Amino acid sequence: MAAPGTARSNVGIQANQTLYVTNLNDKINKQDLRMALYTLFTTYGTVLDVVALKTMKMRGQAHIVFRDVNSAGAAMRALQGFNLLGKDMKIQYAKSKSDVIAKLDGTYNIPTSVAAKAAAANTPFVPLPGQAPPAASSKTTSAVDNNIQGVKRPREEESGQWFSLVSGQGYC
Repeated sequence: MAAPGTARSNVGIQANQTLYVTNLNDKINKQDLRMALYTLFTTYGTVLDVVALKTMKMRGQAHIVFRDVNSAGAAMRALQGFNLLGKDMKIQYAKSKSDVIAKLDGTYNIPTSVAAKAAAANTPFVPLPGQAPPAASSKTTSAVDNNIQGVKRPREEESGQWFSLVSGQGYC
């Protein structure tokens, strides 16, 4: 039986392919930490992803995604309390399925912020003054442009003077 306080209880958390690892050394480089975790956990099964963030909320924590639940369980039992980079790891199953597993299962849902952007992309075209719908002809657009107040016609280029200044005939 584990001593109190050495590991979080997995009561109520269903076994899945993703492990939640805490009490990691937060002073080490993120890439080095990911490589150390990958190397350590690969001995127990195929590791699909290692997510270690350095934000204030996720500092010292990581998620390890295995291909199958049995490998994740074996790694959790074997490495519980393992001293990695000067700290004893605390391992438990993650509360939810990782995005990598959801994509493999076909149950991945786009996050709401991305879904909102996709919905905005499907909104109908509303022309601004001077704009026409994409399917409009050039005769229609010129008629629309002429009837809109506040829209000026294109400026005609003045010939001669600008060309002579650029070509070097005006100043030297």
